[in-house]
Amino acid sequence: MKLYESETVELKEIYTPNLKKEIISFANTNGGTIYIGVQDNGEIVGIDNADFVMQQISNSLRDSIRPDVSMFTNIELLQEENKFFIKLTVSPGTKKPYYLSDKGLKPAGVYVRSGTTSVPASEDAIRMMIKMTDGDSFETNRSLVQELTFNTLDEELRKRGLEFTKIQMKNLGILSDDDIYTNMGLLVSDQCKHSIKFAIFQGTDKLVFRDRKEFTGSIFAQLMDAYKTIDFYNGTKATFHDLLRTDERDYPEEAVREALLNAIVHRDYSFSGSTFINLYSDRLEIISLGGLVPGLSLEAAMMGASQPRNEKLANLFYRMRFIEAYGTGISKIISCYKGLPVQPKFENAEGAFRVVLPNIHAQKLSTENEKYLPILRLFEKQKEITRRDVEETLGIGTTHAINMLREMLDKDLISKVGGGRLTRYVLK
Repeated sequence: MKLYESETVELKEIYTPNLKKEIISFANTNGGTIYIGVQDNGEIVGIDNADFVMQQISNSLRDSIRPDVSMFTNIELLQEENKFFIKLTVSPGTKKPYYLSDKGLKPAGVYVRSGTTSVPASEDAIRMMIKMTDGDSFETNRSLVQELTFNTLDEELRKRGLEFTKIQMKNLGILSDDDIYTNMGLLVSDQCKHSIKFAIFQGTDKLVFRDRKEFTGSIFAQLMDAYKTIDFYNGTKATFHDLLRTDERDYPEEAVREALLNAIVHRDYSFSGSTFINLYSDRLEIISLGGLVPGLSLEAAMMGASQPRNEKLANLFYRMRFIEAYGTGISKIISCYKGLPVQPKFENAEGAFRVVLPNIHAQKLSTENEKYLPILRLFEKQKEITRRDVEETLGIGTTHAINMLREMLDKDLISKVGGGRLTRYVLK
């Protein structure tokens, strides 16, 4: 009997713990056979204590490889010329990718067969195997990251009197039936790979940045951080009717909340990019990746039709009372602007969905403050201005410049820094 190494045959003179890499590579590819007690040249040299070696192989299959690959393996003890050697047959598994339990679903733990050697699989190859095995649902696919913690989610659940046990994790789709974390688990974990990027622009275009932030961690932490930041920049205007004062935000708070929730719950997380929030002087834009679910038109969505892309995530948000009812987000946003001269916009494009919330005070402010525009434009080139800058820009005298700056201070358009000859002005 003469044996040769090939794409489906591996020869091992002795048993070593690295054998599990060969088993994984065959299970992840087209199957194969491993002979132990055979040299690379095909000569059978045999092994001592064959029963013990067979037990080592069985233990390795059970303890070191996930998912369970033992049902796709067969161990035989063969004999030739009083020499005992082992034949280990590995069939292609049905729950690819198989991986080293101590390395996880990453190239260091996943192996495939390439010619006569076993090599680490690329991340793209791992994702493809997961998709072919688990299907197209992003939420239910196994996560490439398995070292996950859930401190933020646990805290939010406790606030609402909800339990967070292993059984609950499986019911929510965070854990699969074979105790592997899913992409749903990755999204709500503290190690979430996605983020929200927040940018504040000066004026109505992207020419000048005022500030930028990025929110990471669990999507619940991102939700809280994003809402608090928007709220910080969401100005309040006071109006008086007789002696009654009414405070009104630039952006209705419920509209902001619903737009933010929709962007987080319904985005397509198979895209690796971030959710974008852009704040201009006249509008707030929230852009999420994925667009509407195929088959659901923008007109249908505005009528209240709903088909969650991430059903498990939407269900969790519903159970945590972030969402009151499915399909009501857009209608709530529209109702917040009822009777106002400006209205929200909803735009659906291939791969993206944008919600535009207009600043309900922007139109009035732009008309009233048109005479201050030359001064405001100074801030596009510099962070601070002085009285002399105003005089030179407008070609006016000192008294006129002081009066204009005082009016802008009263209208809360600018702030004063310092005093006397060192007085400077910054944009609010």
